[in-house]
Amino acid sequence: MEIKYSQTSESICAELSGELDECSAEYVRITLDNLLKNLPSTKTKLILDFSKVSFMDSTGIGVLLGRYNKFSKFDIGMYIKNPTSYVNRIFEMTGIYQIIPKV
Repeated sequence: MEIKYSQTSESICAELSGELDECSAEYVRITLDNLLKNLPSTKTKLILDFSKVSFMDSTGIGVLLGRYNKFSKFDIGMYIKNPTSYVNRIFEMTGIYQIIPKV
């Protein structure tokens, strides 16, 4: 799993690539938590780009929900962008779009 960042005046986009599963969950969790610690106060959105995620399991859903809870405490909205068809199907089956909207 690799995570790259890009910024605008009010948001940060994190582009994830690889597999989000039990093996990479801790890395994603720590990386996004560190991002939260260093996030400038002007940033109000975190957009997670899933266009390069080839596989994800329930562990990945848990990571997303945990990060959603943390970021929400700081009034930072989380959004999902460009999920692959496989990942999109998982998001739809779990109902995650009702919690973390797709943009």
